[in-house]
Amino acid sequence: MTLTRASVVIVSRGRPETLALCLAGVARLRNAEYEVIVVADSKGIEAAQALPFSTHLKLVRFDRANISEARNLGVAEAAGDVVAFIDDDAVPEPRWLEHLVRPFEDARVAATGGFVRGRNGISFQWKARVVDATGRAYPARVDEERPTVLIPPQGRAVKTEGTNMAVRRDLLAGMGGFDPAYRFFLDETDLNMRLANAGHATAVVPMAEVHHAYAPSVRRTADRAVTDLHEIGASKMVFLRKHCPDQALWPGLIDEMRRAEKRRLLQQMVDGRAEPRDVRITLAGFDAGVEEGRTRPVVPAVPIPAPPRGFQPFPSRATGTVETLAGRIWSRGRLQREAARRAEYGTTVSVYVFSHTALYHSVRFLPNGVWYQRGGLWGRSEREDPVWQWWRFSNRVKRESGRSAHCR
Repeated sequence: MTLTRASVVIVSRGRPETLALCLAGVARLRNAEYEVIVVADSKGIEAAQALPFSTHLKLVRFDRANISEARNLGVAEAAGDVVAFIDDDAVPEPRWLEHLVRPFEDARVAATGGFVRGRNGISFQWKARVVDATGRAYPARVDEERPTVLIPPQGRAVKTEGTNMAVRRDLLAGMGGFDPAYRFFLDETDLNMRLANAGHATAVVPMAEVHHAYAPSVRRTADRAVTDLHEIGASKMVFLRKHCPDQALWPGLIDEMRRAEKRRLLQQMVDGRAEPRDVRITLAGFDAGVEEGRTRPVVPAVPIPAPPRGFQPFPSRATGTVETLAGRIWSRGRLQREAARRAEYGTTVSVYVFSHTALYHSVRFLPNGVWYQRGGLWGRSEREDPVWQWWRFSNRVKRESGRSAHCR
């Protein structure tokens, strides 16, 4: 068990339902000493206050569309040794924080970042990546069973995802936190570059996993169709101004990004998720954002002061054992009821329900604290699995529960 105290910061705006689910997951973290800080708009604060453990939360009301400012307010309240970040549309695995914080026992480590699973709860959105001074990200090879401490070469940084990262509190506060010039997008990447330029190491922690749903926002619809690229363009331009001194490269880099976004928008149109006019309007927003980014003020960072309140330990609801329930599709109701009963008493419980089909698998976290996986007994779970494969029921349960054993 780690001895490092962590402050978990969650920023939320316009998504009270997903915030409540995120908090339900954070409330069941295992093997970690932590406090929870929520920076949210009025509806988000109300959603947090409606939860049974609301008195154990540090709540900060904030309603501007600037994720960097919001995160800095969270850092200002953080009294832990490290500050961990997770998005309001994500849910952590029970041992997420335990794994994410442990590498800080190495004095060289300034920051950590974990792996991110996507909407089906199985496939990965992001693993290990590095980023260069142009903002381009590249896959990095790391050991996927233990933390890897990296000090990248000059001009590169280890990229951490804003929904799954942690930084030493004193270092982050001394650097002024996140740059408010990034209202959305590349905010954590800018921090990664600043850390790397100062010679700090970052640990990639594969077993620190979160599930990220890409919930609807003012920039995308429920089916993940992009509707607004203004801040993407603005942040890209700010990033180039700060980290890419060769201005001759800027036009080509902006054009490269614009073409990539256009391809994505055209694919949305082909898929029936956008109209032709939407492509034109959204790209115009990108262009306007780039122009604004050329002159958006970038002011010197101001250190964030010590928190006004002391560390407020959160009493995790995961106070019991780790258990697995499994059965065929016709027993799912009974299994879910039994799992909910056990979760109520502090058990970390996973339910596996298989049909006699080859349906693909999915994993989701339920508001009552249960991890629920369903799919065909002979269907695919991991992306590289065959579409159909023969399994005995007991072997399939063993395989699927073993896949998540390290993080639950």
